[in-house]
Amino acid sequence: MLDVDVIDEPAAAAAALDPLRARLLAALAEPGSASTLAGRVGLTRQKVNYHLRTLEAHGLVREIAQRPRRGLTERVLEASAASYLVSPAALGEAASSPERVSDRLSARYLLALGGRLVREVGDLARRADAQDKRLATLAIDTEIAFASAAERAAFADELGAAVRELAARYHAPDGRPHRLIVGAHPVPAPTTQPGEDES
Repeated sequence: MLDVDVIDEPAAAAAALDPLRARLLAALAEPGSASTLAGRVGLTRQKVNYHLRTLEAHGLVREIAQRPRRGLTERVLEASAASYLVSPAALGEAASSPERVSDRLSARYLLALGGRLVREVGDLARRADAQDKRLATLAIDTEIAFASAAERAAFADELGAAVRELAARYHAPDGRPHRLIVGAHPVPAPTTQPGEDES
């Protein structure tokens, strides 16, 4: 089972986004059967089986075993991944694209870059998996608190200069191109659950 998989087919995305099927996918992070899932979701085994077969048809669920149960053969299934992302590719021509965003300092541009990252890396990861190869990637994730907008602007200038200097030093015109994305956004404030102290 993959840690994360990217869904890029429209029909598979529609199947996974159905609330009941999304619950079944989450439950199948641990192997289970239609009977074991039926009680959890409050449906009959037959209805659960129908939804599982739909997910299976889109490659989101797979059979891993069969076992006898009350004179029948019960199929044991698991999700293809522990979690999923939906690629903008699933939206076809309506998908986000950085080229369609004019303001490169906007939140929308950062979102479009994130969408392209999901689409491209999802496709590359799928191809690498098919060849039983590891995809060479790099990710850096950290938090920084700025004392002021001026400090944030100064940091952005210095970071940009450092990235340009490193890119110029290591860029090989005949090498394999890699895409480097650097983004920053405010960390969302934690949301309070009903009944929690909001102070």
